[in-house]
Amino acid sequence: MTATKPNYQKQLEEVLAREQGHLPKLLLHTCCAPCSSYCLEYLLSHFAITVFYYNPNITEETEYRHRAAEQERLIGALGKDLGRQAAFVEGPYEPQRFLEAAKGLEHCPEGGERCEKCFRLRLDAAARYAAENGFDYYTTSLTISPLKNAPLLNTIGQKMGARYGIAFLPSDFKKKNGYKRSIELSQKYDLYRQDYCGCAFSKVEREAQKNRIASE
Repeated sequence: MTATKPNYQKQLEEVLAREQGHLPKLLLHTCCAPCSSYCLEYLLSHFAITVFYYNPNITEETEYRHRAAEQERLIGALGKDLGRQAAFVEGPYEPQRFLEAAKGLEHCPEGGERCEKCFRLRLDAAARYAAENGFDYYTTSLTISPLKNAPLLNTIGQKMGARYGIAFLPSDFKKKNGYKRSIELSQKYDLYRQDYCGCAFSKVEREAQKNRIASE
């Protein structure tokens, strides 16, 4: 008998219904402003949100700083429009930690074992920060991407939450046109929208894909 695939969007809605009338503290790990846009719009009426920007996978510092600045700019603009502001915390920039985790996996295709190591690194840091700073939940914007494995991210999120004693908010933010809405919000706020995840390896893979398309 085939196991039923978890419906993370339904699980999220159950949490929102259970917390109705409260305003729990949520640490939202974000990878970039475009991916966080819909997540913030959706969740700000349900949680007191702190955005946690921790992305050691972004191996070029200029790219990292650009994305961090865009994240802060979006928080301010979206908060002004919605009348509810999120806080912002930037974690340490530690590209060497990612490179150490990815050692031996440099040539793995996007979505493979290297990405899993990266997810674990970022969600471990988010869970630890959330637990140490009195949050009720933590989650990540990564599940909004059609290219990211939402079941894997939720599984890792739950494991890291259990490690530090913090509840992981289940999500599959691409559902209910979440990804489409993130594109609309990116256009509305003129956000810098990159076409690779951030690591040097994904950048090389993406450039190769574009070159193949251009030569066809």
